[in-house]
Amino acid sequence: MTALTLSTAAAPGLRADAIVIGVAKGSGSKSGDLVVAPGAEAVDKAYDGKLAGVLETLGASGAEGEVTKLPAPSGFKAPLVVAVGLGAEPEKDAEYDAEALRRAAGVAARALVGAKKAAFALPIADAADAGAVAEGALLGGYAFDAYKDNGKDPKAKNGKAPLAEIALLGGRPRDKAYKAAVERATALCEELNRARDLVNTPPNDLTPAAFAAIAQAAAKEHGLKVQVLDEKALAKGGYGGVLGVGAGSAAPPRLVKLSYTSPKAKKHLALVGKGITYDSGGISLKPAGHNETMKCDMAGAASVFAAVVTAARLGLDVNVTGWLALAENMPSGSATRPGDVLRMYSGKTVEVLNTDAEGRLVLADALWAASQEKPDAIVDVATLTGAMVLALGNRTFGIMANDEAFRTAVHEAAEEAGEEAWPMPLPEHLRKGMDSPTADIANMGERMGGGLVAGLFLREFVGEGITWAHLDIAGPAFNEQGPFGYTPKGGTGSGVRTLVRLAELTAAGDLG
Repeated sequence: MTALTLSTAAAPGLRADAIVIGVAKGSGSKSGDLVVAPGAEAVDKAYDGKLAGVLETLGASGAEGEVTKLPAPSGFKAPLVVAVGLGAEPEKDAEYDAEALRRAAGVAARALVGAKKAAFALPIADAADAGAVAEGALLGGYAFDAYKDNGKDPKAKNGKAPLAEIALLGGRPRDKAYKAAVERATALCEELNRARDLVNTPPNDLTPAAFAAIAQAAAKEHGLKVQVLDEKALAKGGYGGVLGVGAGSAAPPRLVKLSYTSPKAKKHLALVGKGITYDSGGISLKPAGHNETMKCDMAGAASVFAAVVTAARLGLDVNVTGWLALAENMPSGSATRPGDVLRMYSGKTVEVLNTDAEGRLVLADALWAASQEKPDAIVDVATLTGAMVLALGNRTFGIMANDEAFRTAVHEAAEEAGEEAWPMPLPEHLRKGMDSPTADIANMGERMGGGLVAGLFLREFVGEGITWAHLDIAGPAFNEQGPFGYTPKGGTGSGVRTLVRLAELTAAGDLG
């Protein structure tokens, strides 16, 4: 990952490949004009205060995501100035939004692929801003090239390595708050990028057993407790949902429990992730055109894994347990059929009407297992339904919960973390559609509102009296379009920052 340091150096004398500055669309008396953002004063001065005019001549408008490059002024040791758009300038006496800083830093990092060092002179008013810029830059510099032949440099991205080093100008290296903000950003981004790697890894290499082995290695590295239930242990324990989904695959399922324990913890947060390492749809085979990206169906488990490790690295005063429900959903002579009835870990029976509604089956077992420890709250994360993508698009995940106040708290945590999310209801009238004449419940209900139906199904497997929320990240977990902001094409790490923020709020006693 890109190396990042705080720096008090002046932009003109810093040896680097580029100086990154921010520009915005003016407000107030400068409405519509291009304005140079704070942090770039030295660069503007070197252009005799005419930098905005020069950039406008080159076509810059300050729009979010816009990049304009120009030669550095005389006397600068860096040869290049990179002006990145921040969007609208804040109103008087207001600061730039943290998410605007993240996105601008991410755009700049992507624009400087191949550079060895860049100085970021974006507006940093406090330690939180430094953390936001650091997050954006470290996430924007991500590249997944494990399977590409890049010649002599195995880390190269299409022949160019990601930006190697960043100096955050305006930072305060001796200030504890600034140091803590950058250290937090580094730990968070390293684990989030690891989640991206997992999502991007081909399913022939990331089987349930392989994923479990990665979790075991991380547990050893970061002092976590880990328990892995293989197919024999799952059968002995009665985990009918996980076993039923994995029954058609030559790669048997796993249930991984990853635990971080703090001696100062007063609360326990359980996280449950859907980990379908490949989803063919099973006997209810997906149609052509829907299989190609199904390696990403374990993104929820990857996010839970990353969040637990991040909590440990940050030393949060909260106990966090992650449950990774890992299986491969394949059609074969041994696969679960539509019409089969599974007996779940909770003892309930489920009539399987569609084997492509498999994520809820593995989550049901993991939710019940998590409930047995009586945590203060459970949050599950899953690429669960195409219906949620239809409802909210490709960049926003849905939040459902059995407690309205907790749903609001999760939504607020997502907003603080910079993730787009929206609260969704659990309408009681949709529950009847899952009534089965054969079993306690069916795994399918009404087609309309399918994302909400899935949430209602999961609620059936949460222990009584336990606060629970469900994040359906089917839209934002895998980006099939071009990169934007700090978000790459492919695996995004959706949900990680929200989960980590929830853990921080729980540790601080601010989540009830």
